[in-house]
Amino acid sequence: MKSLACFLFINLWRHGKITAMEIDHVAIWTYDLEGMRNFYMHYFGASSNQGYYNHSKEFRSYFLTFGTGCRLELMEMPNVPKSKNDPLKQFTGLIHFALNLGSREAVDHLTQKLRSDGFRVIGEPRITGDGLYESVVLDPDGNRVELMSK
Repeated sequence: MKSLACFLFINLWRHGKITAMEIDHVAIWTYDLEGMRNFYMHYFGASSNQGYYNHSKEFRSYFLTFGTGCRLELMEMPNVPKSKNDPLKQFTGLIHFALNLGSREAVDHLTQKLRSDGFRVIGEPRITGDGLYESVVLDPDGNRVELMSK
């Protein structure tokens, strides 16, 4: 079945039926939906939809947008197990997502602001081997957020 889906996708791509792809959103489970929503709206200027609630599953979520491009979905539901990954160590799977702040000064400023407001900075501002400027902070749930500029 997997090879059939791959064949169909490649066929559509070759014949111009699929012209471009982009990541639509990244999702994060949380036990503090409102706190996480407020964090991304306050520090990153995200805007939020009105939210979604599925009563039968007790599932709640918000989609946050940061201007254009990929959105962030924050989700909450009872009994979702906590991650066993240590945010200070590397592990397989999704390790971080990056928000382009537009300038080195903005990276420096927001890194310091988050630090002074009590959030953990686990990667100081620096120029990376591929020429980007970045720092890494932990959001309220311990997810790695890369603050960067090109």
